[in-house]
Amino acid sequence: MTPPQPPLGQDPPAQWRQAGKAQANARAVQAADLASWWTLLADPALNTLVEQALAQNLDLAQARGRLQAQRILLGTATAAYKPEITAGVRTLQDVAALDSYFHASLDMGWNLGLFGAQESSALDGQAQLLDAQAQLQAARVQLIAHVVQRYLDICVAQQQRFGLDQQLQLDARRLQLQQLRVQQRLGSTEQVQQAHLELNRSRAQEAELLQHQARAAHALAALLGRSEPDAAWLAASSAPHIPSAVALSLQVLPAELLRSRPAILAAEAAVQRAAAAAGLSNSALYPRFALGGSLLYSFNLTQNRRSSSDHVPSLGPVIDIPLFDWGRRRAQADADELQMNNAVKAYRQSVLDGIADVETALAGLGAQQQRWQSLDAQTPLLRSRAQQLQRRQQLGLASELDTLEPRRQLLLHESQQSVAQAAQTLAWVALFQALGGAPLPPQSPPTTPGATP
Repeated sequence: MTPPQPPLGQDPPAQWRQAGKAQANARAVQAADLASWWTLLADPALNTLVEQALAQNLDLAQARGRLQAQRILLGTATAAYKPEITAGVRTLQDVAALDSYFHASLDMGWNLGLFGAQESSALDGQAQLLDAQAQLQAARVQLIAHVVQRYLDICVAQQQRFGLDQQLQLDARRLQLQQLRVQQRLGSTEQVQQAHLELNRSRAQEAELLQHQARAAHALAALLGRSEPDAAWLAASSAPHIPSAVALSLQVLPAELLRSRPAILAAEAAVQRAAAAAGLSNSALYPRFALGGSLLYSFNLTQNRRSSSDHVPSLGPVIDIPLFDWGRRRAQADADELQMNNAVKAYRQSVLDGIADVETALAGLGAQQQRWQSLDAQTPLLRSRAQQLQRRQQLGLASELDTLEPRRQLLLHESQQSVAQAAQTLAWVALFQALGGAPLPPQSPPTTPGATP
């Protein structure tokens, strides 16, 4: 008799409703891309950081240890239904308390595990292994996503610091020119005060960037199992860059990729465990059959130490028939049946949650792509305006002060572009995270009990 296997249902959708809004040219996302999705960003430094995190992160190491432990235990999931042999020695007295005996026994018991008990225990072992795999996959997904996010935070901070340095120079130069205009009685003190305010705002922004960069650097160090961040993560960069996902686009996004979500795997494991519990409680309603045997050596310590001994072998069946237990076993079986139904509903809800997360991520990706395209379309106009004013200055038709504001606006626009570029990359991270990216490597065979890990 096999344990009940409820139908899971709730299949992924045939196609994503929001996928069309995130599609562009031709970029097919397959299961192989999920295995190393971060490499699609084509950033060697990021690839190195992810590899180090996968090798050194302590949370991931704990998840690997739990999986290894479950693989070891899987080999003993049905050990309770195999013959067991025990040996023991003891001394005891007879009922009249006249003689003392020394007993040495070799005992054997074999629970046959009928009516689905053995199969249910095997299913429970498989479910616990699947749950450990889901926990490991969840740890990998979260770790890789956090490494990419913290790396992007550092890159954005470096990019903005690079632009802010130029902006501070422009603000300082504008203040200097405004003060000179006041001295020449061509400007007002209000314009000088306004220039002071802009310069102080830029300096305050620099302090916030330094704090944000330091927070991201220390968080990245913790993810890599380090106590101190790399000095380059805290420094300003003379050639800052941001890993770009602008060139990526969706052509094919199989809905079956949703099956790799850790939450769905964990929900499937919960269904299997509930089915195993229902199978065990259902088997408890039937008689339990077992074989028992023993070989007893008895020695009378009181009457005759030298000659009074006996060997008593025994072998026979053990039958436990449930007759009346106030409905405890039936209540347990009914309760486990309801728990199994609840686990199936939880599984279906996890699939619905996964669909919602993917659709939300696709919508966010489309919105960030549109945001980037809008900002990118403004760039040539701002650059052309700044260049025209610089040419007018060279021709003596405009002052240096007239060229500062367009140059400053261009720097602010480039800062917004860097933020939008990082946001688009983060939208890809959210999409792969929603799909359950970073699947587990190929499974190794279960470790046999007692083997060296």
